[in-house]
Amino acid sequence: MDDKIKKYALLAQRAEITEHYLYMRLAASCRDEKNASVLRNIGEQEMVHAQFWKSKTGQDIKPDRFRLYRTVFLTHVLGMTFILKQMEKKEDLSSKQYSELSSVFPELEHFSKEEKEHEKTILEMLDEESLQYIGSIVLGLNDALVELTGSLAGFTLALGGTKVISLAGLVTGISAALSMAASDYLSSKAEGDARAKKSAVYTGISYILTVILLILPFLLMTSKYGALAITLATAVFIIFCFNYYISVAKDLSFRQRFFEMTFISFGVAAFSFIIGYVLKLILGVDL
Repeated sequence: MDDKIKKYALLAQRAEITEHYLYMRLAASCRDEKNASVLRNIGEQEMVHAQFWKSKTGQDIKPDRFRLYRTVFLTHVLGMTFILKQMEKKEDLSSKQYSELSSVFPELEHFSKEEKEHEKTILEMLDEESLQYIGSIVLGLNDALVELTGSLAGFTLALGGTKVISLAGLVTGISAALSMAASDYLSSKAEGDARAKKSAVYTGISYILTVILLILPFLLMTSKYGALAITLATAVFIIFCFNYYISVAKDLSFRQRFFEMTFISFGVAAFSFIIGYVLKLILGVDL
C-alpha cells in the first residue's frame, strides 16, 4: 500500500470508528425502540467498516472525540433529524470515494452500497415532533419577520429615539404573538386537530423569539438607522438559518424559499418605511 492510499485508509478508519460510536450514542438516547434498533444496526455496520480498514492499516485508531461530543450535543440542540441527514450527506461523499477506490479494495463496492442504504433507512425512520409542527413554526416566524421588520422600518421614520421605537416594537410584537397563537389555536381546534394547543405554543414561541432578536438592536443602540440596518441584517440571518435547517430536515429547496421569504420581508419593510415617512409629514408628528 503506497503512502497516499495508506493516509486515506487511516482517515477512513477514524471516520468509521467515530461514526460507530456516534450511532451507538444516538441509539442509546433514542426513545423509539424501532428507531434505536435501526441506529444500532448502522453503528454495527460502521464497526465492520472500521475493522476492515484496521486489517489494511494494521493500526488501532481512536475515534474523533471532539466530533463525537459535538455531534451528540448538537443533536440535543438541533434535533436528531437535522444532524443525521447532515451526517448522511457526508457519508454520501464517502460512498463515492469508496466506489472510486474499489479497484484497489474490491470490498469497498459493497461498503458503498451499504452507505447508500444508511441514508434511505434513516430517511424512512425519522419523524420528530418539532418537524410535525413545522407549519406552525413557519407561521410564527414568517409573520413576525414580515410584520415586525415592516413595523420597525415605519417606526424608525415616524418616531424619534431608539427607546421609543423599541417600546412600540415590543408592544406590537408581543400583542401580535399572542394574537397569532390564539388564532392558530382556534383555527386548529375548529378543524378538529387534537394538537391545537401544541401548534399554538410553537407558533407563539417562534414569534416571540423572532421579536426579541429583531428589537434587540434598538434596545442596545442609540442610532435608530444603524439599529434598523442591523435588524434587517438579523432578519436575513434568521431567514437563512431557518431555511437551511428546513431544507436539510425536510429535503426542500433552499434557494427558492430563502429568496422568496427575504423578498417579502424586505418588500414590506420598504413599503412601511415610506408609509411612516408620509404619515409623519401629513400628521406633523415628531416624537
